[in-house]
Amino acid sequence: MAKDSALEQAVRLLQNDELVAIPTETVYGLAANAFSDTAVEKIYQTKNRPANNPLIVHIANRVQLTDLAVNIPEQALKLAEHFWPGPLTLVLEKAPHISKKITAGKNTVAVRMPNHELTLSLLRKLDFPLVAPSANRSNHISPTRPEHVKESLGNKAPFILDGGSCTKGIESTIVGFDNGQPVIYRLGTVSKEDIENVLGRSVRIMTKESKEVVTPGMFKKHYSPKTPFIATHDLHSEIEKHPGKKLGIISFTTSVLPTDEHIWKVLSPGRDPMEAASRLYALMHELDGANLDLIIAEYLPEQGVGASVNDRMRRASSK
Repeated sequence: MAKDSALEQAVRLLQNDELVAIPTETVYGLAANAFSDTAVEKIYQTKNRPANNPLIVHIANRVQLTDLAVNIPEQALKLAEHFWPGPLTLVLEKAPHISKKITAGKNTVAVRMPNHELTLSLLRKLDFPLVAPSANRSNHISPTRPEHVKESLGNKAPFILDGGSCTKGIESTIVGFDNGQPVIYRLGTVSKEDIENVLGRSVRIMTKESKEVVTPGMFKKHYSPKTPFIATHDLHSEIEKHPGKKLGIISFTTSVLPTDEHIWKVLSPGRDPMEAASRLYALMHELDGANLDLIIAEYLPEQGVGASVNDRMRRASSK
């Protein structure tokens, strides 16, 4: 289908409270009219998403932010100016008219401006913003290609606006503000160091002990394949624990030699954490469909985007 025709179809569907799978630079999103509770409810039903897990609102420009949030901190505006369009979500005090259906009953709303020209074109054609969690069943691997959406949602898959493969490959960084202190609620390809450099101050990462689901992506078990998944710092030792099993192995680089008995995938031969992030979910999808007994993945160095990739691995392997 031609791009213009596909865009027009997506517009018509969204205007009629239907869902559309949209491409972003992070992952494919399951999009709905953010101002329609009827449409928003379809997201929760299609994904089997817990009602206490809020949604991210996607906007076409920074001006729309003031329609969605109030009392916006200067630090938030500074981050938006620097990173939007891009993989950064801001959690802010919601405007009174924003439905608690999308905020999971909370008084905050999560907002971002995606960096994908096809979806930005779609947003510009609409007179409402879109909520768009990942276009997959809840707690499963996020989709970074159109076929991943079809595989995950099956006959529940909506119309897919095909924008090719997602360039960043993991979900956006989520930042909120606690008494003026910036807090990272979810790591992404905008790293802690990136945010600190822009704000000129230290930034806290929400601890694992937090029980309340303040933002999307905070569940301990998340982003998981159907195949059992283990993340480790020592591939050799972990492989030796599973003799006789058919293994899928995801290594950071080619430093560990592959063998004929296992399926071996490499995140980044050049040791680039950004490349590793862009390939992680695609490789997990591929190995998950290979009829394996176990997938073993190697952690990256715990810094910058490497910490974000490790976060996804930990959640995928959480029991």
